[in-house]
Amino acid sequence: VTILIALCPFVTKTAFLLVLSSHASIKFRSMMKFGRFVFPTLLASASAFSPKVAPRAFTSTRTALNANVLKLSEPTKEILDKTDVFIFDCDGVIWRGDSLIPGIPETLEKLRSLGKKMFFVTNNSTKSRAGYKKKFDSLGLDIPAEEIFSSSFAAAAYLEQTKFKESGKKVYIVGEVGICEELDNIEVPWIGGPDDAGKQPDMGPGGRLEHDEDVGAVIVGFDRFVNYYKIQYAQLCINENENCEFIATNLDAVTHLTDAQEWAGNGSMVGAIKGCTGQEPTVVGKPSPLMIDYLCTKLGLERSRICMVGDRLDTDILFGTDNGLQSLLVLSGVTSEEKLFSPQNTITPDYYADSINDFFLEGSKTSGSTSSASSATS
Repeated sequence: VTILIALCPFVTKTAFLLVLSSHASIKFRSMMKFGRFVFPTLLASASAFSPKVAPRAFTSTRTALNANVLKLSEPTKEILDKTDVFIFDCDGVIWRGDSLIPGIPETLEKLRSLGKKMFFVTNNSTKSRAGYKKKFDSLGLDIPAEEIFSSSFAAAAYLEQTKFKESGKKVYIVGEVGICEELDNIEVPWIGGPDDAGKQPDMGPGGRLEHDEDVGAVIVGFDRFVNYYKIQYAQLCINENENCEFIATNLDAVTHLTDAQEWAGNGSMVGAIKGCTGQEPTVVGKPSPLMIDYLCTKLGLERSRICMVGDRLDTDILFGTDNGLQSLLVLSGVTSEEKLFSPQNTITPDYYADSINDFFLEGSKTSGSTSSASSATS
């Protein structure tokens, strides 16, 4: 086109536009032809590198963490007057490992004297409700069994809600006795669990692991005796049994086996099964709404008057914010003040405190009732 203009200054405006139009048309057709072959390839390539994010069963209310989060300074005004029901996580809030956090018995007694209802909700599935009642008793805490909810109980409640028993199927358990006891309570047959501890599949030439084709659900809970046999058995059930459901009690990354250090949590067991099945589990523990829906429906609780208290941002606090509850983070467990205010954190509690003992600390104002991200991480 440039050459044409240089050689033919007498070309009329109309002729120039015709030439330009013809040139553009040829170029456009070439691009379309190119696009039919290249664009699908590019799109396929892009989708191959795009992360596959499974849809969550509940709506998240996560927001970017602002410069400050309130540290509890006037507990009566900020929490106690607004709350009728407290839901407490256990590990990191009431105890660490097998050690009771100092001051907890007195704090719980004071809350009861104020007429507050309390529930204790743990993602640890190694014990049933009856098993946790024994643990509370061993620590000198007189907690009624009906106030205790574990993720093993949540798994059984989920099977009841979905009428699993009517299917005539059984459950394969990667987990410990807590899940087994809860399934016994609702008369759902199960295999695996502690019975498969120490087993090894035949991995010699031609070796194979036969599995029960009558398994209709695999429940994965925390398992201190997890092994390759259990992982293989679970993946066979999920991959080969028609409509076999994959259920996880929780996705906690770490847990408190002892008060000396953090230990790999159930997220590691669930991750192993996800990795070999390509399936996302139905999660029944926190932050899933299953337990709070159960409590509110059964007891007629008002969500806005419930406060979730926990030491984990991604389970306890998210459980509160996603389900319309008040939320209080305590620093007596896995989450530090530095982590709370880190740029990577996007989960915001209403308040945070050193422990639940701060509910009754007179003059508990610390230096400044708010903390900024810069001061917390400096």
